[in-house]
Amino acid sequence: MSSTANIDSAADRPVILVDGSAYLYRAFHAMPPLTNAKGQPTGAIYGVVNMLRRLVADYQPTIMVVIFDASGKTFRDEIYTDYKANRASMPDDMRSQIKPLYEVVEKMGFPLVIIEGVEADDVIGTLSVQASLAGLKTVISTGDKDMAQLVNEHVSLVNTMTNTHMDVAGVKDKFGVAPERIIDYLALVGDTSDNIPGVPSCGPKTAVKWLDAHGSLQGVIDNAESVKGKIGEKLRDAVAHLPMSYDLATIRLDVELPQGIADMTLNEPDIEGLTALYQELEFKTWSRELAEGKSPLQKPRGGDGKAASGDADAAGVVSADVSDPVERRYETILTLDALDGWISRLEAAELFAFDTETTSLDYMVAEVVGVSFSVAEGEAAYVPLAHDYEGAPEQLDRQVVLERLRPLLEGDKRNLVGQHIKYDINVLRNHGIELVNVAHDTMLESYVIDSTATRHDMDSLARKYLDVATVKFEDVAGKGKKQLTFNQIEIEAASQYAAEDADITLRLHQVLWPRLVAEPVLQTLYETIEIPALLVLSHIEYTGVRIDAGMLEKQGAILAKTIEQVKLDAYADAGREFNLGSPKQIGEIFFDEKQFPIIRKTPKGQPSTAEDVLEQLALDYPLPKLILQHRSLTKLMSTYIEKLPLQINPKTQRVHTSYNQAIASTGRLSSTDPNLQNIPVRTEEGRRIREAFIAEDGYRLLAADYSQIELRIMAHLSGDKGLVSAFEQGLDVHKATAAEVFGVPLEAVEPDQRRSAKAINFGLIYGMSAFGLAKQLDIARGEAQSYINLYFERYPDVKRYMDETRALAKEQGYVETVFGRRLYLPDINARSAQLRNYAERTAINAPMQGTAADIIKRAMINVDDWLRKDKIDARIIMQVHDELVLEVKAGELESVGEQVEKLMIEAADLKVPLEVDVGIGNSWEEAH
Repeated sequence: MSSTANIDSAADRPVILVDGSAYLYRAFHAMPPLTNAKGQPTGAIYGVVNMLRRLVADYQPTIMVVIFDASGKTFRDEIYTDYKANRASMPDDMRSQIKPLYEVVEKMGFPLVIIEGVEADDVIGTLSVQASLAGLKTVISTGDKDMAQLVNEHVSLVNTMTNTHMDVAGVKDKFGVAPERIIDYLALVGDTSDNIPGVPSCGPKTAVKWLDAHGSLQGVIDNAESVKGKIGEKLRDAVAHLPMSYDLATIRLDVELPQGIADMTLNEPDIEGLTALYQELEFKTWSRELAEGKSPLQKPRGGDGKAASGDADAAGVVSADVSDPVERRYETILTLDALDGWISRLEAAELFAFDTETTSLDYMVAEVVGVSFSVAEGEAAYVPLAHDYEGAPEQLDRQVVLERLRPLLEGDKRNLVGQHIKYDINVLRNHGIELVNVAHDTMLESYVIDSTATRHDMDSLARKYLDVATVKFEDVAGKGKKQLTFNQIEIEAASQYAAEDADITLRLHQVLWPRLVAEPVLQTLYETIEIPALLVLSHIEYTGVRIDAGMLEKQGAILAKTIEQVKLDAYADAGREFNLGSPKQIGEIFFDEKQFPIIRKTPKGQPSTAEDVLEQLALDYPLPKLILQHRSLTKLMSTYIEKLPLQINPKTQRVHTSYNQAIASTGRLSSTDPNLQNIPVRTEEGRRIREAFIAEDGYRLLAADYSQIELRIMAHLSGDKGLVSAFEQGLDVHKATAAEVFGVPLEAVEPDQRRSAKAINFGLIYGMSAFGLAKQLDIARGEAQSYINLYFERYPDVKRYMDETRALAKEQGYVETVFGRRLYLPDINARSAQLRNYAERTAINAPMQGTAADIIKRAMINVDDWLRKDKIDARIIMQVHDELVLEVKAGELESVGEQVEKLMIEAADLKVPLEVDVGIGNSWEEAH
């Protein structure tokens, strides 16, 4: 796999929001009138599905949602009775394709969202805001010009039918105004398709001219008297309806949704159901692909994890639009003499870049197809080792070459630089090579400099720092069903592609390293935490953790019965059967039949059944609680019970996750395939998942977890005497807070008071408002505010720290951890109050989360170093949040536990002592 590419994690890929309704209309009119043998129209279905497959191939998303308009009227029809009055009724041949299209979309594994009373645009707008607040980039796939108003630094548009992409600059180029003025623009020019009245005869150029002159629609209205001629008269005649037009054109960003964006991940395709549908629709090629075991999503299967782009469909074609001012001298090595010459250069080089090309993204099964290296700008070589297409020239023996490279790769000269080198380390282990000669990783250099400035894959870094458009994997391997794995790519094209990876990696280091050196604190963070951590993480990944599949199967059988019983209980309480996932049916039962109080309404004025509403109603009624329980249990079943056994490596009989160092802006690790960070532990059913994480025979699991680390970091950062004193005395800090806030002796604190204090302690760290605290504690908002006021009276330096941190963040654009990690906040001065408030909350929490992330990494490095130096029969097998999990030889548990606890406590010197809870068990859950 090219080190350029993996993006370290699927989590770094953009959220894809698909305007299904727009594509249905366009596909219907663009595609030939296809029908199956029964005469059923299928052309629009084929066109939309083809587009969805292309999006997956291009972006490889983990979150991709398809949104359609609901049938019936929307709130806009109530604003303007003639809204969309000019639009022709939907052709019967199109209408008949809607239901089967929905079925295909769902069986492909895409979340399908249809919300009554609003349009798909409003749902997309709401989801894009949710994604932005979660720090995720978003790509909206649509052909609708109205969506341009949603574009910002986090959100862009793509039209797969015209292969056009539009960011902020693209919106300005196309429309003449920035995204924040698109609604004003639309109100002035009007929209004939939606029958939104604008100013008659006002075309795009006139609208842009007016907006440039007066700034906004309101400015145009205020200055309407100054516009001369007939167009001025038409403007003045239109003034009365322009605010309505503005309202009609405005995409809503607060639609009540049954699920948040984080829950809308791609599901596993229903192969059996999809096969039946494809056969019925007579999509023969896709049916054949399924029969051959190919994915219906057609994700790229090559040995490089680059995000796809470009339009090359044939293998062996290098994109012609690569621009690079540097002269390239790339060599293909086919003889041992040439190889030895290059090895001599690598050994003598102060620094060289190294990369592997492989057969798979899964590091546990990937095999090396070739290696590349670079010693100077524009100068690189590729050694093909396992290209096996028909007619491939003779290549050097893979094992011979790796043995020649072994002294260099396993040496301690520290002159090798890679891009996401952790992947290459793991792949080389499959061939018996232990790559330890690692000096730098350009992905981590970029991440430490600014975790939020860009994605940290090689292609993105090349664009940002070198202004170079690199060759994409799809440019040499093709796309879709024609795509080749790297061993099938012709050596000439493969060589140019692979050599470029090494060349660009070296050039990136030459640009990034001086920036790190200019910031000694960041350089130290990079050299003492991030680089050592990547080496430890590679060992943790490759070691893996044992999973008891039989136990999960038994848990699944029990959980299935529980899910069924919860559903039956919900039916019994409702007095009839209903779809537990249908907001409409839930609303009918709640508010028409049971007369539950209405907490909040949707934009159309209907009672909301959003999750936070259900949580509030669940405090007083059993049915909302049952619905929430059903959702939680079914997600647990699909995400862990059913999926974990499929992720067990047949060779090691273990699950091997991928830890992502360059994703979370705070420095925290995330993990994928499986995601170990999100295993639920607050419910009995969730905790049972950890029972299936077991020790090897003759070993036991040791779990060492920092206790209340973020509160301790808050005490350190704020220096508040009361908070510091509580930790120094070893008090129960929540009890101590309760004593302070409620003015009672420590020994007289009641459980409910401690619970309230705990909610305050943790809530304030995460920027919880009085409203949020009131909701969590089920008390009046005024009472919650009084608790917060009392807290700040007792801990005044906490309040001072928060105020000073917000002010500093606004001034310099970033905050810092104890160890100097910078956490940039691009939205801290945003015009949007929602984005700005989120950034302010992040400014408070990020130094604590980031410092905790730095501490656990330091602890992990120190523990791993001790285990290796003292040859202890134990190994770290997981790092989850603030916890290390080790697999330890049964006879050494006590001594290992004592030393691990000591090393974790010594990982940071704070104003308050760190505390570590150590547990031992045959399973992860038992160790707690």
